[in-house]
Amino acid sequence: MKRLLRARPGQRGFTLIEMIVSLALTSLIGLGVSTAIAQVSSQTERNTDFTAATQQAMNAIHWIGEDLQMAQTVSGTDGFPASDNLVFSWTWWDNTVYTITYSLVDGVLTRSYDDGASNHTTLVAEYVNDDPELTYCTSDNETYGISVTIGIGTGPHAVMITRSRDVAARPHL
Repeated sequence: MKRLLRARPGQRGFTLIEMIVSLALTSLIGLGVSTAIAQVSSQTERNTDFTAATQQAMNAIHWIGEDLQMAQTVSGTDGFPASDNLVFSWTWWDNTVYTITYSLVDGVLTRSYDDGASNHTTLVAEYVNDDPELTYCTSDNETYGISVTIGIGTGPHAVMITRSRDVAARPHL
């Protein structure tokens, strides 16, 4: 064992320059790896926000669109979301009157369902932008236009997603 640890004649260790160069190269590699990890982490957060915003906007468009297709009367399209709620109602085959009310308060869109016997309120979407230029419902003869904008995050990582849909009004039967 002592023979292995003993220096052979003519062998020497690393020079100071070689040690400094190897330390500098190791530091550069470590810096590159830590930068890559920070980028992946930042992009993962942005992707998560993008997915959440898209899902929220699609959910809002789906529910409002489905209820608009059933509605026999629609009110609130002129002022939604700034001053009015969206209110849809229809009468079912058994003369049950259904009323659906969409309210937007502090970025939270809720759907209240009333069939005369029970009343339920459901969260439809969060982070809804209440700017009437970005989130609105319009009426043009027999067609309704819906647009919902969801904003998640702040600063350079903010994500804004807008989803829109045109819905034909229910024919007068």
